[in-house]
Amino acid sequence: MANEVTLPLLPCRSIDEMAEFYTMLGFTQTYYQTRPNPYVVLKREDLELGFFGMPEGFKPEDSYGTCVVLVPDTGALFEAFAAGMRETHGKLLVSGIPRMTRPRKRKNAGNHSGFTVVDPGGNWIRIMAAKPLPDEEEHGRLTKSLRSAVVMGDSHGKHVRAAKILDDALERDQDTAAPGELLEALAYRAELALRAGDPAAARDALGRARALGLSGPEFAEALGALDDAEGALPPPGELL
Repeated sequence: MANEVTLPLLPCRSIDEMAEFYTMLGFTQTYYQTRPNPYVVLKREDLELGFFGMPEGFKPEDSYGTCVVLVPDTGALFEAFAAGMRETHGKLLVSGIPRMTRPRKRKNAGNHSGFTVVDPGGNWIRIMAAKPLPDEEEHGRLTKSLRSAVVMGDSHGKHVRAAKILDDALERDQDTAAPGELLEALAYRAELALRAGDPAAARDALGRARALGLSGPEFAEALGALDDAEGALPPPGELL
């Protein structure tokens, strides 16, 4: 049989909270009930997600809810989601719950690009490219370490461990890496610091990245990541 449709059903603390969050991302509420059980369905084009309310005591940070969504273009969907976040919050949500990672190649997913939306229910909506990205030219040791850090930080949510991988690589390879490699690695290091609640480390990585003085379309993605990290920084002296 062909043309089957799968609708993930994921837990949450509040269906109203979920409806508000996904509406921000461009979804439309297609179903809503409070009895006999809280349940809401949100849809954006062909992407449809269902959420059920859990009893009191549910903690989003402890949720194992997750699903994989295959899309033709992770970059286009990321930018659409990011626009909604910026319109509502004035910035990209890069740390805490909810948050969103940036599209990056996944070493553990056959070179497919992917990003993750962690919603208010603590569910990981893993957006993956339906096709792998073209093979690149041979890249340096720092980029290889960055790919490993992305697996640890973006796929597994182990921000501190990912930062350690990247710190070791930056110390070892900073004098031999290409400027573009350094920019990409430092941009990700700043994001990891924000997720770990370490604004001082984020400012350090951002300062080192800006000191490279890089510009141009070939660096647009990494520079955009720097802008989003800077936008998420708290005022000096305040905690994340």
